Amino acid sequence: MRNDRLPDGFGVRIDPRVRAYSGGRILIGGSPTRLLRLAPEAAEMIGDGYLEVTGPKSAIVARRLLDSGVGNPRPRLLPSPEDVTVIVPLYNNADGLLRLLAALRGHNVIVVDDGSDQPVCIPSNRGTRCRVTVLRHDHKQGPAAARNAGLRAATTDFVAFLDSDVVPRSGWLEVMLGHFSDPEVALVAPRIVALDPESNTLARYEHTRSSLDLGRRESAVQSHGLVSYVPSAALLVRRRALLAQGGFDESMQVAEDVDLCWRLEQEGWRLRYEPAAHVAHDHRISFRAWFGRKMFYGTGAAPLAARHAGMVSPLSVPSWTVVAALLFATLSRWGLFGGLITLVTALVRLRRVFAELDNPTRISAIYLARGFFAGLWRLASAMCRHYWPVTMLAMIASRRIRRIAVTMAVADGLADWFTHRDSGGLDPFRYVAYKRMDDIAYGSGLWLGAYRARSLEALKPTTPSS
Repeated sequence: MRNDRLPDGFGVRIDPRVRAYSGGRILIGGSPTRLLRLAPEAAEMIGDGYLEVTGPKSAIVARRLLDSGVGNPRPRLLPSPEDVTVIVPLYNNADGLLRLLAALRGHNVIVVDDGSDQPVCIPSNRGTRCRVTVLRHDHKQGPAAARNAGLRAATTDFVAFLDSDVVPRSGWLEVMLGHFSDPEVALVAPRIVALDPESNTLARYEHTRSSLDLGRRESAVQSHGLVSYVPSAALLVRRRALLAQGGFDESMQVAEDVDLCWRLEQEGWRLRYEPAAHVAHDHRISFRAWFGRKMFYGTGAAPLAARHAGMVSPLSVPSWTVVAALLFATLSRWGLFGGLITLVTALVRLRRVFAELDNPTRISAIYLARGFFAGLWRLASAMCRHYWPVTMLAMIASRRIRRIAVTMAVADGLADWFTHRDSGGLDPFRYVAYKRMDDIAYGSGLWLGAYRARSLEALKPTTPSS
């Protein structure tokens, strides 16, 4: 039985996207969005949006805010960096390893050479100020096995997994370490940014839309949340928590990081994404390597679906959103009428949830509109990404579907460009072109993985339970 008591001095800041009603006693936010009711005493503790743990009662309120996703941690205590061992799985990337070691400062490092063609050799006292131990596999066993070998060899309370093609930025470790003052946190991940964001057009797109970059918003890592997993290119973990789980699944060559996150979550551990910590990644920027990597990521859905039944879905949208969207898509008078009736019915149901608030109809309409347009975006994205082969067949069969599909593909791409327009500087035409190729690559890998597994589980859409 783990002690989940937050220490005195630990802080929780209400997420800026959360809305407070009824004098702060009702909070609406988180991911997925939820309504959180607080006792008057708990609401008073939060005050202007910040709660500091000063005893058992405030610790309980802080834990509830964190677990509901409406609050973000602001720890004041942190373990020592001396309690961290850096583990680097390596395969045929000696130059990347030396670049990484040069960026580390005085750390204990375990390099696991996973059967490289030329055994790794660390120049003594040159280019690095780290204490480096090298383990070698005679034959390549995969990155999961290499990470596990380093995990077993480490003796510190925490281990940081860094791939050989990353370079951590200043302060990366200290920013993440503070989260472990919460005894229930098992894993923290930094934001993965581009090492070279300007070398060509594809590099500029990857700088904006890399599969490894989970954005600027801090978040809990939850299977059905805004951030459902974090990539294994850079992770900081509590060593005993990983050992209890047996480490990474060595039978998985892809998506082993997703599997690990979900297993830790199922065991009751908390996981965090901390975008204030930056680790730069050497992205693939030749088209062939980039397209192949996106396909490779797509093939991971099928083995995940086999291990985590019902948790892998390319599309999760409320049924009322699907019904309304299909009715509107008929472009007929009766379709428009039916879609409006569907939305009004959903509004009435949502109003019951907000009945105790002031202006429940207005608040319900706002959240209904947000949910509907977010659902439309997910539908358009899935149509272009996960289900693009089905969309192509439908376009061939129907002129109306072809017109709707092209419109949604362009609208989805432009909306995505507008959301990320401040990051990469690409014009909308090239951005949308790369976005559609990105989606085709991932979707192709998804269907290929399903074919290899002889299972459609990873392709099944779902509807949220509430």
